[in-house]
Amino acid sequence: MRIALPAALAVFSLLAAPLAAQEDLSVDALTKMFERQKEAFSEASSNPLGQSRGLKLVTVEDAAAPGTATTVTAQSGQAPADPNKPVVATPVVFGQLDPELQVNLRITFGFDSAALSDAEKPKLDKMCQVLQQSDINLVRIVGHTDTSGSAEYNERLSTLRAQEVARHLTDSCGISATRLQTIGMGERFPANTANSRADENRRVEFQALS
Repeated sequence: MRIALPAALAVFSLLAAPLAAQEDLSVDALTKMFERQKEAFSEASSNPLGQSRGLKLVTVEDAAAPGTATTVTAQSGQAPADPNKPVVATPVVFGQLDPELQVNLRITFGFDSAALSDAEKPKLDKMCQVLQQSDINLVRIVGHTDTSGSAEYNERLSTLRAQEVARHLTDSCGISATRLQTIGMGERFPANTANSRADENRRVEFQALS
């Protein structure tokens, strides 16, 4: 069952303790983290203050509107869409989670590119297994960038990168597109607040919404 917030869509800000360690987590560990996210989201959605243990919801104006993976029309192997083309903007509720609830992978993309290279695809293998084996109904994939380039451009690029990850999960792992949503947050929520251009700010988040 999907849980909706009034006049907004919810996104989790997910970054677990060191990014490099994320790839070392087992499928079981990742599944348990997603279950805790689902509980936090459920609690926050029913709380008038939009809060739960470890989660606070905040409204982000003019964020790139989320779309399901079914809106990603380019076929595997084709170049992704042009990041210079405009994307729809709408207010979005963004969930700020405590570090112990965050799930994040740093998928490396080429400069000014949203293409997922073959070298990066193995990083998504455990995520594929989690989605194949768990009862997670809805996962949102959130793209982030550093502050190189304009805020508007970074938002578009982060959206396309999230969509590229979703495309891989559907094409290569057989995950139903109805279980995936994508959104780009650009440079708004850096993982490294001390250095807005740090490599770890270029990342893709995974959030179990229900």
